[in-house]
This record gives sequence, C-alpha cells and structure tokens, in this order.
Amino acid sequence: MIDAITQPFIEFSFMRRALVGCLALSLGAPPIGVFLMLRRMSLMGDAMSHAILPGAAIGYLLAGLSLFAMSLGGFAAGLAVALAAGLIARSTVLREDASLAAFYLVSLALGVLIVSVRGSNIDLLHVLFGTVLALDDQALLLVASISTLSLLVLAVIYRPLVLECFDPQFLRSTSDFSSLTHFTFLVLVVLNLVSGFQALGTLMAVGIMLLPAVTARFWADDVSGLILVAILVAFAASLTGLLLSYYANVPTGPAIILLAGVFYLVSVLVGAKGGLVWGLLPGKHLEA
Repeated sequence: MIDAITQPFIEFSFMRRALVGCLALSLGAPPIGVFLMLRRMSLMGDAMSHAILPGAAIGYLLAGLSLFAMSLGGFAAGLAVALAAGLIARSTVLREDASLAAFYLVSLALGVLIVSVRGSNIDLLHVLFGTVLALDDQALLLVASISTLSLLVLAVIYRPLVLECFDPQFLRSTSDFSSLTHFTFLVLVVLNLVSGFQALGTLMAVGIMLLPAVTARFWADDVSGLILVAILVAFAASLTGLLLSYYANVPTGPAIILLAGVFYLVSVLVGAKGGLVWGLLPGKHLEA
C-alpha cells in the first residue's frame, strides 16, 4: 500500500512537481474559500474564476504559453471585473451578485472565443483545464509565492476580516479599514485564482478553493478550525487525485476536484457538525 502511494512520486519527477504545486496551492486557496463561504460569496469565486479567462487569453495571444503574460493578463482581468461589478452595484439598482453573473458570462464567452479563433483545441483545453503534470520551476515558484503572500496577508487582516463576516455593520461603524479589508480580500481571491489557473485551469481553479471550505463546515465550528480542515481536505484531494490520474489514466485536474467533491459528499452524510446521519439519530434526553 505504501509502495503504491510513494512509487509514482519516487519514479517520476513530473509527479513530484505536480504534488508540490498542488500542496502549495492547497495552502493558499482553501483559507480564501473559507472566508468566501462565511461571507456568502461562494458563487463569486466561480464568477471570478471565469473572469480571468479573457485576460489569460489575451496574454496567450501576445506571448504564447508564457507564464508571466497569462498570469498578468488573468490578474488584470479578474481585478477589473471585481471592481467593475462593485462599481455597478453601488451606482445602479443592480445587485453585486447579478452584476458578477453578467460579467462572468461575457468573460467566459470572450475568453473561449479569443483562444478558439487564434489557437487550437489543445490550447483551449490547456487554458480551461490546466496542465498540472507539466508544471515547471517558474510555475511552482509562482504558486508557492502567491500561497505564501496570501497566508501572510490573511494573518494581517484576519481580525477585521472575521469581524466583517459576522458583523459588517459594526466594523464599518467602528473602523476605517472596512473598505480596505474588502478590497484586499478581493485581490487575494484573484491572486489565488490566477495561481490555481496555472495548475488546474480556469474551470477547475475555483474547485480547490471552495470544495474543501464547504467540506470543512461539517467538521469544525470556529474559523481557525475551518481553515485547518479545509487545508487538510485540499491536501488529501490533491494526493488522491494525482494517484487516481496516474493509475486510472484520467485527466489530473478533474480527478483532484472530483476527489474533493467525494470528500464533500461523505462529509454531508457523516460530518460531525450537521451531517445527515447524525441528524437521523435520536437525540439525548435532558436529565435533571
């Protein structure tokens, strides 16, 4: 059993690189997903993951499969969509979720169109689903750097961010950092989606961010516990997904997200904090 787990990573360097990249991604993205969930902004992560597509596609047109160009383009596009959606929500009768949905649909169509017109089907699949088994030193450095930066910034804004999740009105009334905290958090969301895009593609990057976070809700109550469980779930999904792709010869990115989905479904059933099975068991009677 141990040999079956370790042999692919010992024998093949591309498997070791994929594991390191996925583990680094699992450190930075799931904590962001936890705060998206607590702020009831989970679908925003999905919208933002598609918003980076046209920027990455333009970077691809200008410089080919250049890590720097596609990452910079994706970051600029994602940040522009986040700011534009917020501006429209504050200036019109349209709510922010509806504005994001509109930008998400336009961005997805535009990105696919750009890559399809100027590239090949293989290029389109690379952008949409990533190439986790082809991560090079530059990609690993980028993912590790973004994860490190994300954790450091989260540590700095942790208190106001938690307060904004549970009582945003109080934070706005007592502090001038509410808007700064919100903007900084949006930047972290975009950065981690760009990081995930390098390994899992635009369609799968949000999965490693949100699925471990919603899974953690069935195992922990406090925010620090949610973050820890989410990271562990992401670790487990990354490892088992890589092994599944190796032995079953299936695409790696979808395998990782599928395993994260399996952990979520199992948690829905048997999770200690509100799982369906525990809800069906008879409760204890109060004793005097």
